[in-house]
Amino acid sequence: MEYISHSEAETEDLGQRLAAALPPCAVVAFQGGLGMGKTAFTRGLARGLGYEGRVTSPTFTLVNEYRGGRVPVFHFDVYRLNNPGELWDIGFEDYLEEEGVCVVEWSEQVKEAMPERSVQVSISRHPDNENWRVIQIEGAKAL
Repeated sequence: MEYISHSEAETEDLGQRLAAALPPCAVVAFQGGLGMGKTAFTRGLARGLGYEGRVTSPTFTLVNEYRGGRVPVFHFDVYRLNNPGELWDIGFEDYLEEEGVCVVEWSEQVKEAMPERSVQVSISRHPDNENWRVIQIEGAKAL
């Protein structure tokens, strides 16, 4: 499925819509460069799962936990990891076993560690307008 987002608010809305379509214990694997809207999408996804707090990029902490919604959201930023083994070292397997949703920014850095059932979300600039985003989603039912 391919979507065009014209704003950060539309990107968040698409994340919220995806939340309603996710299977239990889902893993959402993001690909996309800096500033593409991965965290904005995650903000909407967390809101769609009932979380009302602040959602920020876990760039320096590697993982942020958002609890208080219907299910917890575990938000990973693996940009600084050198190999998939480092993801396991920070406890990724433990998060997979919880009844929550794992969101992994820069998943291409650790693609060997992503479960086969992962929902793939790719975000890139639209060729006609650098402020718009092309968002491709694979592995989820239609939104």
